[in-house]
Amino acid sequence: MFRANWTAIVTALCIGFSAHFNPAAAQDRRVPSSPAELRLSYAPIVQRVQPAVVNVYAAKVVQNRNPLLDDPIFRRFFGGGQQQEQVQRSLGSGVIVDSSGLVVTNVHVIEGADQVKVSLSDKREFEAEIVLKDSRSDLAVLRLKDTKEKFPALEFTNSDELMVGDVVMAIGNPFGVGQTVTHGIISALARTQVGITDYQFFIQTDAAINPGNSGGALVDMNGRLAGINTAIYSRSGGSQGIGFAIPANMVRVVVASAKGGGKAVKRPWLGAKLQAVTPEIAESLGLRSPSGALVASVVPNGPAAKAGLKSSDLITGIDGQTVDDPNAFDYRFATRPLGGTAQIDVQRGGKPTKLAVALETAPDTGRNELVVTARSPFQGAKVSSITPAVADELHLDADTEGVVITELGDDSPAAQVGFQKGDIIVTVNNQKIGKTGDLEKAAGVSQRLWRITLVRGGQQINVTLGG
Repeated sequence: MFRANWTAIVTALCIGFSAHFNPAAAQDRRVPSSPAELRLSYAPIVQRVQPAVVNVYAAKVVQNRNPLLDDPIFRRFFGGGQQQEQVQRSLGSGVIVDSSGLVVTNVHVIEGADQVKVSLSDKREFEAEIVLKDSRSDLAVLRLKDTKEKFPALEFTNSDELMVGDVVMAIGNPFGVGQTVTHGIISALARTQVGITDYQFFIQTDAAINPGNSGGALVDMNGRLAGINTAIYSRSGGSQGIGFAIPANMVRVVVASAKGGGKAVKRPWLGAKLQAVTPEIAESLGLRSPSGALVASVVPNGPAAKAGLKSSDLITGIDGQTVDDPNAFDYRFATRPLGGTAQIDVQRGGKPTKLAVALETAPDTGRNELVVTARSPFQGAKVSSITPAVADELHLDADTEGVVITELGDDSPAAQVGFQKGDIIVTVNNQKIGKTGDLEKAAGVSQRLWRITLVRGGQQINVTLGG
C-alpha cells in the first residue's frame, strides 16, 4: 500500500513540477489545480540535493595588540609584555560541484583564513585547501584534502533560462544551527544595483536566507544549482524575504578556471569603458527609455576597437540577450567562453548594427607584482604596475599611470598609515612612480618625511608622513 501511494506521489510530483523542468516554456507553468497537489512534497528533491551542500568553517589567528606598547615609556616601566593570540572563526556554507571534492563558497566566508574545514551532511569533517579566490565575483573554490572517494555533486542549471516566479529552494547552515532547507520563488532577475561584487547581476529570491547561508545552494525543481546564496537585504540582521544569489553561469566560469589549474579567473576583455544611460542622455539620443550601455571610450588596438566599436555607440544586446545597463553587459560578456566571438547589438546614430567582438583576455605582461619590504610607509603592501588586465580588474581607465596597491596585510605598516587596496601611487618625494621597481627603489631610501601623491576613487590626494 505504501509503495503504491509513494508511486502516485512521485508521479504527481513529476506532473505538478513539469512546468519547472523547462523554464523557457512559460505556457506550461500552472498553479496547483486540486487540494491533492497542495499536499505534494519537496522531499525527493531535498534528499537528492542535500548531501552535496556542506558547512564551511574558517579560522584565523590574530594578535591582540595593546596600543600602549607603542609608547617607549610604557615599555620601559612595564615591560614589552606578550602579544596574546586570538582565534577568529567564521561560519558559512558551500556546495560540492565536482565529485573529486571541489567545493564552491563565498570569498567573504574564508577571507584571510589560516585554516578551513568542511563538514558534510553526514557529519564527517575534512580539511580543505583554497584552490582559487575570485574577489570580483565573491566566489572561492576549495578542495577537500586527503580523500580519494567520490562525493555527491550538484549539476549546474542554465541560469539564463530562469524566470521570475520559478520555485527554488535555499539550502545552507543559517546561524550555525545545522543544515536547513527553505523554499520560495525567484522574485527578480538581473538585479544590477545591489553593490556587493564587481559583477552586479543577481538572482533575487524570497526563500529565507540568513547569516550562515552564504555560499550555500539555491536549487531549482530539477535539483540543479541555480545560484550561490551570497547576501540578504535586512534591517534586523535576519531574513526579510529579499536574498541575493550569484547566478550559476558565473559560478560555472569560476569552477572551470579552478579545474584548469588557474590561480585567477580568466575572462574576456572588451577594451572599452561603458557608462549608464541617464534620462538626459536617453532624451539626447532620441531613446524611448534610458536603457543600454553607452560606450564612453575605446582602448586602441583592443577587441572593441578591432571590432569597430566607437565612442557614443549604444550597446543594446549581446548574443541575442538584451542589455539594460553596463552591469548587465559586464556579466553577460564575462560569462562568455574565451575563444570565438560575441555578437554585439549596437545603436549608432539611431541605426542598428551588429559587431563581432573577439573573446580574448586582456594583456597582462609587465605586471611585476611585488611586496614592499623596505622600512617605509609602503611596507607590507603588495603592488602592481598597471597593465590592461589590472586596469580592467580595478575598473581604471586604460591610460592610467602609476603603481596600484593590490593587497594589504591587516597589520602591515602600509595598512596602519591608511593606505587602501586600489590606491594608485603616482609620486614619492617628487619622483614619478611608473612601475613597481620605481616604488621599490624609492621605498628603500631612508627619509625623515615622505611626500606622497596618490589617486583614490578618481581623486588626487597629497600626503605627508613622518619617517
